Amino acid sequence: MTTLLLHGLGADRRQPIDLLSSPVRASCGDDELIIAPDVRAHGGFLEVGTPADFEIDRLAAEIAATVRDQVTDATGGAPDASNPLTVIGISMGSALALRLILDDLLPIERAVFIRPAFDDRSLPDNLRAFPVIGQLLIDAGPAGAEEFRERSVFQRVASESPAGAKGLLSQFTAPDAARRAMRLVEIPRNRAFHDDAELAGLEARGIRSLVVGAPRDPVHPTAIAEHWAGALSAPLGMVSPRDEGQAHQNMMLGQVVARWLHRARQI
Repeated sequence: MTTLLLHGLGADRRQPIDLLSSPVRASCGDDELIIAPDVRAHGGFLEVGTPADFEIDRLAAEIAATVRDQVTDATGGAPDASNPLTVIGISMGSALALRLILDDLLPIERAVFIRPAFDDRSLPDNLRAFPVIGQLLIDAGPAGAEEFRERSVFQRVASESPAGAKGLLSQFTAPDAARRAMRLVEIPRNRAFHDDAELAGLEARGIRSLVVGAPRDPVHPTAIAEHWAGALSAPLGMVSPRDEGQAHQNMMLGQVVARWLHRARQI
């Protein structure tokens, strides 16, 4: 069997590998094939391209092509109904995982959506900091972080979650951040889905799903996780806030995902 891991905006493939490889193998076995591609303009995917290249359907199609190649190389056969995938996405990765399903780009039978940040709106309030960061990177490079600290969009996040504010500032020090700034400007403009009927369609297709949220996370509001879970008719697993310790949240996340995967594999 194969599990696909998808990272968040500004991160790279190491993020979900570090967080999720152990829980996946604990619940699915050591022979589970784990694939974790870099999204365009992230990690080892060096090409940036044009604004249109960051439309969610194009990003998902690129991921699907990479996954098909890697599964074929590893197993000798392309993923199909007899070799379906589990997909686990973090933040932006949740939106991409959903798009892979909605566009029938890969045969997926299980999906875990961790701290979803995208919904049926373009550039919702919780994502408005990212285009600001992107433009500051274009104008001033990493030094733009100082100006960003003075912006109200940063201060609102910092007042609710120091850990969330630190996460936003890390975008300025990400590898090759200025050259890749377009990703921060364009990706938050995408909608993960158009209406709740699209989410409801997963259950009708026999695709089992889990949503994981965390309180006091202004970039990944609990309300969005609740929206996803309700429309999907999926369980909502909650982990501790990042401000109570990233290591503790990571531990809880691993436990929640491993338990759900173990149960899902028994059905």
